Amino acid sequence: MTIHENYSLKNYNTFGIDVKARFFAEVTGLMQLRKLLDLSVYPNRFVLGGGSNLLLIDDIDALVMHIALKGIHIFEEEEDYVIIKAMAGENWHELVLWCLEKDYGGIENLSLIPGNTGTAPIQNIGAYGVELKDVFVSCEAMDMESLELVELTKKDCQFGYRDSIFKGVAKGKYIITSVKLRLTKKAHIIRTDYGGVQDQLEQMGIKVPGIQEVSRAIIHIRQKKLPDPSLLGNSGSFFKNPVLEKSRLLPLQDKHPEMPVYEVSETLAKLPAGWLIDQCGLKGYRQGDAGVHERQALVLVNYGNASGQDVLQLARTVQDRVEKEFGIRLEPEVNILP
Repeated sequence: MTIHENYSLKNYNTFGIDVKARFFAEVTGLMQLRKLLDLSVYPNRFVLGGGSNLLLIDDIDALVMHIALKGIHIFEEEEDYVIIKAMAGENWHELVLWCLEKDYGGIENLSLIPGNTGTAPIQNIGAYGVELKDVFVSCEAMDMESLELVELTKKDCQFGYRDSIFKGVAKGKYIITSVKLRLTKKAHIIRTDYGGVQDQLEQMGIKVPGIQEVSRAIIHIRQKKLPDPSLLGNSGSFFKNPVLEKSRLLPLQDKHPEMPVYEVSETLAKLPAGWLIDQCGLKGYRQGDAGVHERQALVLVNYGNASGQDVLQLARTVQDRVEKEFGIRLEPEVNILP
């Protein structure tokens, strides 16, 4: 295992921000991970997965450990369902495709979400009416102090909307090494009632979709709306969709009757952050090489030479404009570090 010094992280974050790690090591095995954590000469450590939900602002004065643990296998199988175990370094979309090839249902609506499997529980990733928690069984994680592997159940992880224990009281305590998901083998639950999926299926001439067709429709929608990070630096959705008390929505709906609203509960509703940003005239807006994407206002992009600070300043401009117009302060979905 090689530990590099002053190592560029430009190729390790989907925004393409060129910051440096004081030290850098790629972790491909659990023993390697234990050895790194046991090295007292590197007291400061930073865990890096796929770099897809991350905005790096400055150089990182720490040992950056890139988690590249690989492997997918069936952990448990019954007639109606299967539990799979995927290592943390597996690309999330490639995992989705692996499941679709075997006709395992449950994560097809999460197609084409960037990033690695190990970071999916941290964010409780979600899209098109489905969240990771809907299929999550447990994850294994290494305690960064004891160096022991522990298993954390769905209850342990305390999932919320784009939230989990790993962003709160357990932040910096664990490194997720693998994830277990329970998926259907038959009688799949087909979700097409969110984000134009049903319309896309109709355009494709599909009346009775299976999980593969749902995935293809979602991939088509995402590719049409979202830029490819390999071509244009971005981290997908930059802001969370705000969830508000329904009573608070009434004056907004009076002023904007066309405003899309999605019910969360009897008292709560969710608004599309992208729509709010678009209504402020910010779609396609640029501040130097940092910009709001021209087709999807929820996505902030790096047109080539933007720094992390440039993107952060743009994000604050967007927050200020939306708050002025709607009285809502958008929260970043992306982790802003350090």
